[in-house]
This record gives sequence, structure tokens and C-alpha cells, in this order.
Amino acid sequence: MTFSMTGFAALEQPLDSATLLLELRAVNSRYLDLHFKLDENLRSFEPAVRELINSHLSRGKVECKINLVQRAKSNQALQLDEGLMQQLAVIGAQAQQHFPQSRALSVADILRWPGVVQTEVLGQETLLEDIKNLLSQGLKDLNASRAREGEKLKALVLDRLSQIEALVEQVKPLLPALSKEYQAKLEAKLQENLKNVDPERVAQELVLFAQRIDVDEELSRLTAHISEVKRILASDAPAGKRLDFLMQELNREANTLGSKSVSIQTTQVSMELKVLIEQMREQIQNIE
Repeated sequence: MTFSMTGFAALEQPLDSATLLLELRAVNSRYLDLHFKLDENLRSFEPAVRELINSHLSRGKVECKINLVQRAKSNQALQLDEGLMQQLAVIGAQAQQHFPQSRALSVADILRWPGVVQTEVLGQETLLEDIKNLLSQGLKDLNASRAREGEKLKALVLDRLSQIEALVEQVKPLLPALSKEYQAKLEAKLQENLKNVDPERVAQELVLFAQRIDVDEELSRLTAHISEVKRILASDAPAGKRLDFLMQELNREANTLGSKSVSIQTTQVSMELKVLIEQMREQIQNIE
């Protein structure tokens, strides 16, 4: 299956006295680039979270945001940390002396201060297990989103490959006639301008020139690269880097076809090939 590097997932998990909130965002990147936004009291879980994401993803810039919203149980009275509030009052008064124009701490500010409202301390092992379960489900949702986007990218690439195949089939029958026509024109010019030159030497030069403008090998390699792109898209392995390399190879053959062109038809085909290859390359940048 083809996976895009772009995806999104958001989940929440109610706990006994809190709610876990998870958000995963992924965009394209050359490597796996992880960024974490974890609550202060969840920072110690970052290595475990990183390891779990690494086991599911191989490329992409991924932002993982996990919040823990604690709440008191319905039958539990809220308690305030008196000592912490006294410290805030002293610090607030001292700051007010230096900044008399500033607004003093309000009751709402104090209640929002971490640790002022005491809540039940969650067990670390249980909390880690809850985070892993939530993250595992979030990664499944993220991969499902990336798979849907990947199928769209795959369809677009296959469509461009079909157009490239049609162009190759269009130009193949023209090559013998175009080559003969060009050789005849060139031979007439040579005979006219070099009347005293050995005819055998002229014939040799024409053969060498015909070899230089022969593009049958380039068309064969184009066909081979197209088959390889299709094979990679049909596999389950990460394909982005290999496809990106094949786009370079396809573009090289298209450029060679253009440089050997001896007619308007083959020049136009070369240009159309390069446009289609560039369209594929842009989309492949987002494939894992």
C-alpha cells in the first residue's frame, strides 16, 4: 500500500480523574522528524512515545501533542495549596513594586497556576499505559488517513505513467521514417557541398550520425523505468526515496531523447515527457 506523509488524527481518552488529549499531524519530510508538545507532567514519557511512533512511521515531519486535563471526582472536595498561594502573593507584591502599572494577579490567574488546585496524583505506570494505548490508536487513525491520501497520489502517478507510455508508443513507429528522411536530407547536402569527398567516407559518416541520433535505447529504458515504478507502487515497502530516484532516471532519458531529436515531433514528445515526469516528481515528494 502507498502511504502519503500527510495525515492528521485527534483522540481523547477519559480517565478516572483526568482526560488525555492526543493530536498527531504529519507532513512530508526527507527523514522522520519528530516534534513533541507534551504537558509538563508528561515530559518523562517522551522516550516511550518516541519509540512507539518510530515503530509505526519511517518518514515525515510529525508533531505529537499530548495534554492531560485533570479534574476532581464528583465526590471529592477541591483543595488548595495554601503555601503555594502565599508564595504567589509575596512574589506578586514584589513584582508590583517594580512594575506598578502592571495588572495584579487575579483569583482566576491564581487558580490556573499549576499546583494551586490539588488533584489526585495519577499513577505513572498506569498513566504511561493509557498514553501508549491512546497513541497506538492515534497512529492507526493517522496511518489510515495517510493511506487514503497515498491511494490518491498513487492513482495520479499511474495516470501520468499511462500518458508517458502512450507518448512512447506514439513516437516509436515514427523513428525509422524520421531517421531515413533526415539522413536523406543530410546526404544530399553533403554530396552537394563536398563533391570531391569519397562517397564511402560520406556513407561512413552517415552511419555514425545515425547511431548518434538513435533513441531506441532511451525509449527502452523509459519503458523499463515505467515498469519499475509500477512494481514499487504495488509493493508494501516504503517507496518515496526509490521513486524519487526513478524520476531522475526518467528525466535523464527524456532529456537525452530531446538532445538527439531531429524532428519537431520527437522534440515535442520530449517536452511533454518532462512535464509529466515533473508532475509525478512533485507528488512523489509526499510519498513515504
